[in-house]
Formats: sequence, C-alpha cells, structure tokens
Amino acid sequence: VQLVESGGGLVQAGGSLRLSCTASGSTLDIKAMGWDRQTPGKQRDLVAAITSGRGSTNYADSVKGRFTISTDNAKNTIYMQMNSLKPENTDVYYCYADGYSYGSNWRSWGQGTQVTVSS
Repeated sequence: VQLVESGGGLVQAGGSLRLSCTASGSTLDIKAMGWDRQTPGKQRDLVAAITSGRGSTNYADSVKGRFTISTDNAKNTIYMQMNSLKPENTDVYYCYADGYSYGSNWRSWGQGTQVTVSS
C-alpha cells in the first residue's frame, strides 16, 4: 500500500488545517488508518486513528475535541481536520495504514507532512 499525504503548512495559533492521506495498492487489506506525529530525534506518537468498516476512532488526549479524523472509503482517503491549533502541535505528521495479508500484519507509512503553528 502506498500513501500520499497533503494539507500541511503554516498557520497561526487558533487556526485550522486539514490533512489528507490517500491510499493506493492493496487497499482492501487495510484494517485501520491514522496519523502519528514526530519531532526529530523523538518517537512517533499517535494523534488519531480510524478503523475500516465500523469507522471507530481513537484520539490522543491532547487533541480530543479539536481534531477530527474521518474517511471517504470510495476515495480510499482519510482526513484529519485540525482546529484550534496550538504552537505545540507543530511537528511532522505521518499517515499510516495497518493491514493484514498473507498471514501477516503490516504497517505502511506516508512521507510525512510538516505542520507549523506560529504563536
């Protein structure tokens, strides 16, 4: 599965951005998709995730009520609406897809998109 992200950029504190991630390839094997964030030199942390089928969602505590993850199954695309952005949300955001095929679980990553929130 290949993932292509878009939508990052520079925004002032209190502003909004919408990230998009489109999957291609063996998309029927995808069980869940989501977004992680990473500061250089640190581990990646979950921001939000959504399961295929039922569309169950999971959010990091720090973004609950401000970020919303959604999916357009027909387009194999997930979105993350980011509202009330804060400078501490500045980071590189990576889309990922979790899947299962040929008896194995796997995870694919996108290339990452920079989100910068100025104070």
